Amino acid sequence: MLLPVGRRAALLCAAAGLFVCSMSCAQAQDSGTTGAAPQAGLDPQSPLAPLPGLGVEWPDLNAQPPEPADPTASAELAGDAHYSFRVDGIDDVSGALLRQRFQELSTLKAHEGDPANAAQLDRRAREDSDLLTGLLRAEGYYDARVSTRIEPNGGRPVVVLDAEPGVIYKFGDVALNGVASAGAKAPALTDAFGVKAEDPVNADRIAAGTAQLRTTIGEQGFPFANVSEPEIVVDHATHTATLAMTVAPGGEKRFGQITTAADNKVFGAKHIQEIARFQPGDPYDAADLADLRRALIQTSLVSSVEIKPVQGADPGTVDIDVGLEPAPRHTIAGEVGYGTGEGARAEVSWTDRNMFPPEGALTLRGVLGTKEQLASVIYRRNNFHARDRVLTGQVVASNLTRDAYQARTFSVSGSLERQTNIFFQKKWTWSAGAELAASDERDVIVSTGAPRRRTFFIGALPTTLSYDGSDDLLNPTKGFRLSGRFSPEVSLQGRVFGYARVQFDASAYQSVTPSVVVAGRVRLGTIAGAPRDEIAPSRRFYAGGGASVRGYGYQDIGPRDPNNAPIGGRSLTEFSIEARVKAFGNFGIVPFLDGGNIYTSPLPKFSEFRFGTGLGLRYYSSFGPIRIDVGTPLNRQPGDARVAVYVSLGQAF
Repeated sequence: MLLPVGRRAALLCAAAGLFVCSMSCAQAQDSGTTGAAPQAGLDPQSPLAPLPGLGVEWPDLNAQPPEPADPTASAELAGDAHYSFRVDGIDDVSGALLRQRFQELSTLKAHEGDPANAAQLDRRAREDSDLLTGLLRAEGYYDARVSTRIEPNGGRPVVVLDAEPGVIYKFGDVALNGVASAGAKAPALTDAFGVKAEDPVNADRIAAGTAQLRTTIGEQGFPFANVSEPEIVVDHATHTATLAMTVAPGGEKRFGQITTAADNKVFGAKHIQEIARFQPGDPYDAADLADLRRALIQTSLVSSVEIKPVQGADPGTVDIDVGLEPAPRHTIAGEVGYGTGEGARAEVSWTDRNMFPPEGALTLRGVLGTKEQLASVIYRRNNFHARDRVLTGQVVASNLTRDAYQARTFSVSGSLERQTNIFFQKKWTWSAGAELAASDERDVIVSTGAPRRRTFFIGALPTTLSYDGSDDLLNPTKGFRLSGRFSPEVSLQGRVFGYARVQFDASAYQSVTPSVVVAGRVRLGTIAGAPRDEIAPSRRFYAGGGASVRGYGYQDIGPRDPNNAPIGGRSLTEFSIEARVKAFGNFGIVPFLDGGNIYTSPLPKFSEFRFGTGLGLRYYSSFGPIRIDVGTPLNRQPGDARVAVYVSLGQAF
């Protein structure tokens, strides 16, 4: 049987005491008078002699104990039982953080749903008593005391922790010895530590202040600073404490040269300097080194980075020694997708990310689909003479089959751009490029519907400028984005003529509730300078599809020829609005309404819209949302399907 903790412990102690006493008495009787010779060696296998009659019975641990004063409490503690617990006495002194820590570390909390006997409750209560005492002292209550008791509660005992926090201790003096040697930077360092006289002796604030001081002293230009651990002396008589730290700034420095090992196989000091946001002669700032470390890792060419300030060759400077461990250089990627109008599509690519150091990547890419076949060779140089500047050159051979045309194209293009990415999302991005293309294209004569085939030689100088004021690159919840594209082009097909393609995009995002985001976008486009029929079909504007007006087939919206096939146009108007609703877990639903049209006029109009609506499903993965949209046209044209399905990575806009 199980006894109440206090009674069982007393009986066990009494039993142990009687056993020792009996053994001593027996030895005294056998040995006779003091000083008599001891007996010969005892046989360990022989039974013990009967205990002498001492007038006290040996306690029978299996016997029924006497009735306790509180029979209800005894019944609850006599065997295993479910329990609950509470903490009294800390409502006026504890914050949310103390309660959170206690809940996370509490033994009683961890086993609250499990049945327990009296011994287990006693052990858990004592462990939580020590835990709560330590947490209170960490907040400055150095006289804190915590006792435990058990209350009956109709068959479910309640373990109570009674806390007596006592008086909160405060700092009588806080000394940062040596900080004055930082000169004009000393006040900033003192403010960074933040702890001052008359503040509570709070361990969290001291730890946070120490960490902030060490960070700030590096950001203020002291690369070789030394900050000691805080020393705290508590005076229980006055309920105060003193804190002392030693701060040795070590002198302000300026950036010197970046150095790296001679056998470094990734890239050298010159390229690292191009990536860095600081130049030789700039004031030293430890935050710049943390930024450089992130940027080097983001290249995906290094697996680990070690950046260490060392004494510079010139007085007053600090050189930066960078150690790099290479990462695997090669990548094989694949993608499979399907879209109504675009058909099934599979893509595979192979990349050597550092075939032409530094960061000169070569990619071989191929696409095989029901309506698209493509092969390309791409050269890409990241961080081209500046951070996040990308130089790209590519050669592409493709065959596209669309409802409006078929184009067999060979092109050579190049661009220089400032890119954004999920690690360093930028407000402003831009690109400037050039393209030469030869395209054999088949479409029909609009007036008769008769097929025709023409070859176009095209030169273009596309440029873009974008502003991103959203809060996330792949899944924005607030803010807006603006972008413009301008591409002057010259075409040779029978004669030489020129025109300009202009496109403007805007989107906005607003959180209505934590689980609902409303998003909208507008797109306008125009081609000025040439009649539609002279422009290559592949260079005209089209609408319809997963990134345009959902519910319609890819490029199916707009004017049509006598065969009911789209022919494209010179201007474009589109809009979309949708509600992104987090439904459950990582899944969400997206009701949407899209609209737009293609026009033969050079300026876009806001009439004769084709509308599509539907519902999307989102799975919010660690690398971005995966979307499936199902749409239907509201005002179909002959030949339009009733339902269109789109699968892709990322939001629609």
